[in-house]
Amino acid sequence: MRTALVTGSAGFIGYHVARRWLEEGWRVVGVDAFTEYYDPKLKRDRAALLAEFPEYHEVEGRIETPGLLAAVMSEHSPEHVVHLAAQAGVRHSIEAPRSYVEANLQGTFELLEAARANPGARLLMASTSSVYGANEDMPYAETDKADSQMSFYAATKKATEAMAHSYAHLYGLPTVMFRFFTVYGPWGRPDMALFKFVRAMLEGREIDVYNQGRMRRDFTFVDDLVEAVWRLANVFPEERLGDFDSLSPVAPFRIVNIGKAAPDTLDAFISTIETALGVSAVRNLMEMQAGDVPATWSDTTLLKAITGYAPSTGLDRGVPAFVTWYRNYYGV
Repeated sequence: MRTALVTGSAGFIGYHVARRWLEEGWRVVGVDAFTEYYDPKLKRDRAALLAEFPEYHEVEGRIETPGLLAAVMSEHSPEHVVHLAAQAGVRHSIEAPRSYVEANLQGTFELLEAARANPGARLLMASTSSVYGANEDMPYAETDKADSQMSFYAATKKATEAMAHSYAHLYGLPTVMFRFFTVYGPWGRPDMALFKFVRAMLEGREIDVYNQGRMRRDFTFVDDLVEAVWRLANVFPEERLGDFDSLSPVAPFRIVNIGKAAPDTLDAFISTIETALGVSAVRNLMEMQAGDVPATWSDTTLLKAITGYAPSTGLDRGVPAFVTWYRNYYGV
């Protein structure tokens, strides 16, 4: 049976990715530390659903632990390694930067060392649209210069891209790095806007709306993201596809945007939540937060060229799906 290793398997995106691989008939080895950045019960409940599959094997531990990932890869010989474990959150990186060094930099180093010691796996690694930072030209393309990160979180993710490229060049490790754009959906994280807004609105509390609601985000539904990752995992063209291609000239390494390629305003996002909940939001209009950017917008030309697929789920479908999950999970 073909085996995949998924780091961060009890996380929001990791859960959905691991489940997709299991449903496709793969054996999945999931690694997660169940940290307390947000409610560990949510992570345990995701992991419990994965454990219902007989071919799911769970390893609990921190990816930055020296030798942990190397031992897992040596034992299980995965064909795909989907690296999603990370310390997330733009604002939290201002308050606790050391945790980003440990999980994002040291953790990714341990993964790359494990892949070097156990060659043969395709590396599929998560980055973020936040690496585009202060870029003002939109939509963001993978070939754009991205050297002006606005948060320490974004800086650590950009660093992991450089680290992965160097290992791909030095050791011939085939690597696809994903830049995710504002992912949302069922089983989402409590620190993200959709979760916080829904909870506050159902509890009759006001919501904090940054940049007076003028923020624009390329909101990407999690099912669309998983479909894109699955397709990219199984198609890796070796030749440059055109001027838009981020394929490295010296390594089997690509960066690929995964987004909807159609940004929505934060105000429109909130209006969609109001409709789904049947509740009016009380908006606390605020200025831009440190580390944030006013807009994101993905160019998905490369994703479509490689896979023939383009995420397309609109807020009118994606937000109600989250609301339904939230009501069921919390019994609201």
